[in-house]
Amino acid sequence: MNIEELREYCLSQKASAESLPFDDNYLVFKVMDKMFALTSLNSPELAISLKCDPELAIELRERYACVVPAYHFNKKYWNTIYLNKEMDDYKVKKWITHSVEQVINKLPKKVKALYLEL
Repeated sequence: MNIEELREYCLSQKASAESLPFDDNYLVFKVMDKMFALTSLNSPELAISLKCDPELAIELRERYACVVPAYHFNKKYWNTIYLNKEMDDYKVKKWITHSVEQVINKLPKKVKALYLEL
């Protein structure tokens, strides 16, 4: 997976948007104005940080060497996946979708209802 394929998949998520809120180096993907993914545009190694169920986050770190606690994020909920290593594109996409679901599940009821109506 390359950066364009990653970007395209993140933007294919319902109600998703992209922005550069920190600086021109970090591309952030949000759903209903809440971040579900972040990737560096200048890193020599393509990686994506994703929100994850806390128990699954630990499982992924133990199972895959390419999954580490996300830097500058709450390590209980966020993992960074280094792409083009041992995790195939299908699994990366699965975890992107999981990240969106984690964000949606934590939204206030009214906002979640709006999302579900889209």
